[in-house]
Formats: sequence, structure tokens, C-alpha cells
Amino acid sequence: MTSTMPDTALTGQMLIAGEPVRGSGKQIRAFDPTAGQELEPAYSYGDASDVDAACAAAAAAFAEYRSTTSEQRAGFLEAIATNLEAAKDVIVERAVVESGLPQARLTGEVGRTTGQLRLFAGVLREGSWNEARIDPALPDRSPLPRPDIRQRSIPLGPVAVFGASNFPLAFSVAGGDTASALAAGCPVVVKAHDAHPGTSELVGRAITDAVATAGLPAGTFSLLYGYGPELGVALVTDRRIKAVGFTGSRSGGMALVAAAAGRPEPIPVYAEMSSINPVFLLDGALANRGDDLGRAFVNSLTLGSGQFCTNPGLVVAADGHGLDAFITAARDALEQSSATPMLTPGIASAFAAGVARLTEEADLIGRGEANDSQTTCRAALFAIDAKSFLDSETLQAEVFGSSSLIVRCADAAQMRTVAESIEGQLTATVHADESDHDDAGKLLPLLELKAGRILFDGWPTGVEVCNAMVHGGPSPATSDSRATSVGARAIERFLRPVCYQDVPKSLLPSAIADGNPDNLWRRIDGRLQQD
Repeated sequence: MTSTMPDTALTGQMLIAGEPVRGSGKQIRAFDPTAGQELEPAYSYGDASDVDAACAAAAAAFAEYRSTTSEQRAGFLEAIATNLEAAKDVIVERAVVESGLPQARLTGEVGRTTGQLRLFAGVLREGSWNEARIDPALPDRSPLPRPDIRQRSIPLGPVAVFGASNFPLAFSVAGGDTASALAAGCPVVVKAHDAHPGTSELVGRAITDAVATAGLPAGTFSLLYGYGPELGVALVTDRRIKAVGFTGSRSGGMALVAAAAGRPEPIPVYAEMSSINPVFLLDGALANRGDDLGRAFVNSLTLGSGQFCTNPGLVVAADGHGLDAFITAARDALEQSSATPMLTPGIASAFAAGVARLTEEADLIGRGEANDSQTTCRAALFAIDAKSFLDSETLQAEVFGSSSLIVRCADAAQMRTVAESIEGQLTATVHADESDHDDAGKLLPLLELKAGRILFDGWPTGVEVCNAMVHGGPSPATSDSRATSVGARAIERFLRPVCYQDVPKSLLPSAIADGNPDNLWRRIDGRLQQD
């Protein structure tokens, strides 16, 4: 499929079914957290009429878009990736000033975003997402014959996606939610995040260009700007929207969950919200490499100013010389860490308030380097005993940024008590030597109930985009622990099964038709085969 590089001049406009539209509401500007100044151009919020137009266009596009072949949608996703690569330099340049994140990080995020799009192109071509099943008729079965029964997965319908503040690319306009929904055959309406409107416009126009190049209906994609409690809720409660993808705060995610549940036709909301990503340090690992672990921990904690959804905000370990070595190394490394910009003044203010709350209840171990700017993150490390931790809601709450709490336990049994008490998490990490495997074996079943991803001898920052990845977890990490927002299975969020009983052979969809015209692996009478 031929793609063209989209125009890279910013206009401050929304994109509704391929048409630039200027909102009529409040004006906002992106904020450069490094320079401490607003950026041009201004973006005007949309209103209910813009939501209606975008949703109407998505609904009108759905029948045609869902009828496209897997190969057509795969080519479309690849065209988006190609467009993003063609505009990479200008996208990264704008994202740097809108977020304060380093160029290298954002260049890598472009690669991750295009990688996700191409991953789902591969998922479409491989075909198992169809979940094709055929139970052939058994007319002679006694006491009753069995009819011909077949099953495949179909797209839910138009999907609303909310861009994330902390990932201007990989979890935003063309991020994993959009890629997986488009792969499933669902038109997408994106609400851009206020923190990076220019980046969102550039990426939105790359998608819009790919829609036109592929000859798809214009309503396949729209991009809106607006106030979350108004435009966002209006989007989620529009009857034409059939599912929601969200990455953001716990309060914002739960508000959308409640709004979607209150509809006459409730719809699923896949919200990624809150996680402190506990790290469990077992005795043998601490004794043999406590100081090395301390330094590596600080690298993970301070990555991206602690604004990853997987930064380690909690460390659980038994008291002893090994933990002392860990704390000393971590404190020394932390005190040498520079104060770095946070994404927005609001996020920086919330981080400062969270650190202040921890200071009132826990022992301060160390801080990073100070900085006069009010929008920077000065890393913080605290410690507390296990009983105090278990008795305090404040100590167990997420502080978004480079802040972490060490929980001192009496022994491995108390570490397991802490593991049982914490809320749902995106990740849980264990550092263990061979001598720790007995304790690790007792801890692992507890962590399975608490986290979507369990790591051994690594650090949770960094989420590989691959077939086996799970980026999700029990509430409040996500609103639906059965789903993942990263990896090949993310497509499942926007599909549903349909059963076809005794449908005439000439009317059967190709995925479950006789002769297997799509050359899929299908489960025939319970046995997986390709015929």
C-alpha cells in the first residue's frame, strides 16, 4: 500500500472523519516543562456536537470497515507505521518540547508505536484471532442429532480511546489501544490528552492520511480535543460507542467505568489506572548483591522521572545486613540523581503533595538533587516497618513519579503477608538466588493473584511488545484483569464471539467456510487443525 508523508504544519484543529475542524470551546496550549512556557498553536475544545459528528461518522464507517479483509487491515496498519516513520523527526521534536522527555526516549517510542502497528498486522495475517471453531453436524447421533455449529469472532463496533499523558506516542493517538481496535475491525475516535496536543495532531494526521490512501471510509478515525468530565463522558456514553480504551488516573478511569456502566447498553471499559509495582528482595539475593540491586533499583525508579506506569514504587524485604547494603547503595545513587522535568505542572504538583504525605508517616531515606523549578521531579525514597505499612492507606497509595517506599519485614513469612495485603498491580518483581527458591515458590502463587506480569531478577520498567506480554492486572491496576493492553492478545478486547448454527454453506463467513479459504488454523470438533 502506498503512503504519503502527512503535512507537518500544526493547525490547532481536530480531525473528524478526515476533515479539519476547529473547536468552539475553551482554548488550551501545550506547556514546555523544561522551558516553563506555553507553546503555539492554541487548540480549542470540542463539544457535544463534535462528539456526535465523530461517533456518527464512526458508526457509518463500521459496516464497510469491518467487512475489510485481514490483509486490507494489515496493510492499513503498516501504512500508518510508514507515515509515522516519514514524519518521525518533526513528531519527536514536538513531543520533546511538549513533554520534557529526552529525544532518545521519544525516538524509541516512535519505534515502539510502529512496532505495535506491525505486530497487529502480523496478528491479522496469522489469523488465530478469528477463534474459528467448527462442530460438524451429526445427523445420526442418538438420542438427538447435532446441528452444524460454527463460531468466529467479530468486532464490537466503534471504540473510544483516551490518550495517555506519560506516553505521547505508544499509549496515545496511534498507540496500542488504537492499533488493536483498528486491527479488530473497529473504527476509532480518540480523545487527545491536553499535555501533548501538537504531537496528537501530527500523529492523527498520519492516521487520517493512511485512511484516505487505503480507500477506507473517512469515519474509520477521528481525533477530538476536550475536557474529560464533559467531552470524555459524552464520548463514552454515546450509544454508538461500543468499547473504551483508557490509560490514566484512577479517578479518571473509574469515572469512565461508572459512566459506561450507567448506559442503557453498558459497554466494556479497559482502563489502566494505578500500580505501585512491588519488588520483593529475598535474603540470598540481598546477601550476595544488595548494593548492586540498590543501584539498579534507582535506575528503574528514576527512569522517565518515575512517570512510567511500571516504575517500582514499593520494595519489600526482610531486615538484615543485606537490606542495609541495598538501602545504602540506593540512597547514594538517589542523591546523585538529577531533578528532571515532569510532564505537566499539575503532575509535578501532585507528586510533591504525595511525597509530603509520605514524609508525615514514613522515614525519609534520601532525596535526589534539588532544583529551583516547580515542574521537576526530585526523587524520594522512604522506609517503614511492615505493621505500619499494613495499617496505612496512605502508605499503600500510588505516588506518580520517582518515589518509592521500602517495607522492612521481620522474615519471609511477613513478606508474604504484605504480598497478600496489597491491591492489584501491573507488575510484581522478585529478586532471588538459588538459595531463595523455596521462599520464592511460596511467594509466586500469591503474586499470581495480584499482578498481570511477574518478573524475576529484572526491573519492571520496560514492557516488551510481543505475543506473550500481559500489561494489565487486578483492580485498580486495570478495570478488567482478563485483558491486556500490550501484546497480541490486546485485540481480544474489541471482539466478541458469534455462533452460526445450520447457516447455509453459501452464506458462511470465509473464516468458518468449508474448504478453509482463509487457510486458518481452526478447531474442528475440538481438535486444532489446518485443512
